[in-house]
Amino acid sequence: MTIDAFQLYGTYLVDPPPVRLRAGKLEADLANGNLRTIRYDGTEVLRAISYLVRDRDWGTYSPAIAGLRIEQSDDRFEVTYLARCDGPDDTKLIIDVRIVGSPDRLDFEAEAIAPTGFETNRCGFCILHPIVGVAGSPATVEHVDGEIMATRFPDLIEPWQPFKDMRAITHEVMPDVQAECRMEGDTFEMEDQRNWSDASYKTYVRPLALPWPYEIAANRPVRQKTSLVIRDARGSTPPPAGMSGGVIKLELGARAGTMPDIGVIITPEEADATLSANSVLSEIAPQELLFHFDPGAGHGIDALRRFAAIAIVHRGRSMLEIALPCRSSPSSEAAEIARQMQLAKFRPDAIMISPSVDRQSTPPGSKWPDCPPLDEVYAAAHATFPGIRIGGGMLSYFTELNRKRVPDGLLDFVSHCTNPIVHAADDLSVMQTLEALPFITRSVRAIYGDKPYRIGPSTIPMRQNPYGSRTMDNPAGARIPMANRDPRHNGRFAEAFALGYAIRVLDADLEFLTLSALSGPFGLIAGPAEPTEQGGRRPLFNTVYTLSRLAGASWQACVSSSPSEVLSFVARDAAGARLHVVNLTGEERSVDCGACRPADSGKELLLAPFAAVALQLAD
Repeated sequence: MTIDAFQLYGTYLVDPPPVRLRAGKLEADLANGNLRTIRYDGTEVLRAISYLVRDRDWGTYSPAIAGLRIEQSDDRFEVTYLARCDGPDDTKLIIDVRIVGSPDRLDFEAEAIAPTGFETNRCGFCILHPIVGVAGSPATVEHVDGEIMATRFPDLIEPWQPFKDMRAITHEVMPDVQAECRMEGDTFEMEDQRNWSDASYKTYVRPLALPWPYEIAANRPVRQKTSLVIRDARGSTPPPAGMSGGVIKLELGARAGTMPDIGVIITPEEADATLSANSVLSEIAPQELLFHFDPGAGHGIDALRRFAAIAIVHRGRSMLEIALPCRSSPSSEAAEIARQMQLAKFRPDAIMISPSVDRQSTPPGSKWPDCPPLDEVYAAAHATFPGIRIGGGMLSYFTELNRKRVPDGLLDFVSHCTNPIVHAADDLSVMQTLEALPFITRSVRAIYGDKPYRIGPSTIPMRQNPYGSRTMDNPAGARIPMANRDPRHNGRFAEAFALGYAIRVLDADLEFLTLSALSGPFGLIAGPAEPTEQGGRRPLFNTVYTLSRLAGASWQACVSSSPSEVLSFVARDAAGARLHVVNLTGEERSVDCGACRPADSGKELLLAPFAAVALQLAD
């Protein structure tokens, strides 16, 4: 069966394949002028070295590249090009780039010059270290003053920068192989990008404590250089291990638990569409509806009446997500919402309440905005909504929860969301965010213990931007960070991503997981003008439907020999045991699941791109 790009990605635009650069045992992929998946002897050393330019809303420019020249030999490669960023008011930034690789060294140099002056939040190198196999491991950091410090990469996720004033960082890639990454031309610091579900530690230029946005002066060159130096003390070594592409093996693991209940979010703007699609909602049968309510956005009694109508038809549990304005006392604002709820005859089973201002991020060095004490907010909620479970946390992302750790003494549960396109939106980066989810949930458990825990709504498109004034419009259906619409939400990519997400958070013992709306840009059903495979149902429908049916079932871990490509788990309920397998890549993958004892199929599967299958297991 032929599957075209639109079915997979929701667009005919695809990420162009990278150019593989090689110098002896050193390899890197060149994509859009930057380096990805930098490997030595088959092992990933750095996830990326990129030269990035951010606008005042932390959006990332996509520079036009001209004069690209690539030269390769057995033990050397060289890349040169010019990149141009076009800013507002006809401003321009020109970047002259040179990349040189040898068997034990990689140099990436850039000189930026703005003929007109150029406003930016950040301009310069960004270096990503991987997290799998690196988290918690030793590192040596050299500071700009020459001090050398023996330390470790954070294991639990750090809310603030683990390392500042950096000149170089060294870590062990494999036994007897060290990698030093040296940064010149400015002062660098590292942040733990797992906060945003990025699968990396990010070393970046220009400390966050300095003002932003700032101006690059006209005709004043800004020069930077990043060097990766490999020190291999092993002597002769076997040939580099090839990248995955063989058979991926699955084996039953020891970990086990209970599948979470599944929620669907409904906004006032999508309430009427949800009522019209009630038959689809009934078919999915989510365990809870999550209703979003924001008085600051004009939501009032009409929205609550629509919510009440949906809740009656749904006949399941419901939660009201309140962005409390906090323009007056929390008790008076909660009382007004309670009055409107009573008039609308809407009584949810749970309320998640958070000050509206806490949806915006407070980066390191920034002043915290005015906000009532959270204990006062939660006490007001308990007093105003008696008999209803009260939850807190963040309506935005784990980043904000980690930086502003809410007091949980008055809370019945904690909650947050994640989003995979905060910093990068290419296909590889989005799927790699799944690697960070177990670190996020383990960090939440380290803070809040066994407090009931919910995640969502977590979708590929971004519903709000805590790091700028707005989410990014995306009328062309491109892959852009912080976009409020993403084409992959319409394709099988989203179906695979959501199932991978659910598998990666199984260990968290979640109470609820919400991965979509019913309608709209985050929904399971498409608008009338959007072509889909199943009569208006996006492929994501399949994942949410499956997870809703599995709610409350027992699960058992299944270990994949290549979890970045294929994930799986076993679910057991009254119908027996079934092995659920998902291909996270855009290519076919061969999977050996014989160790899991499938009942009615061969032990080897050929999984289509982004395909998810369920196999009955033998008793």
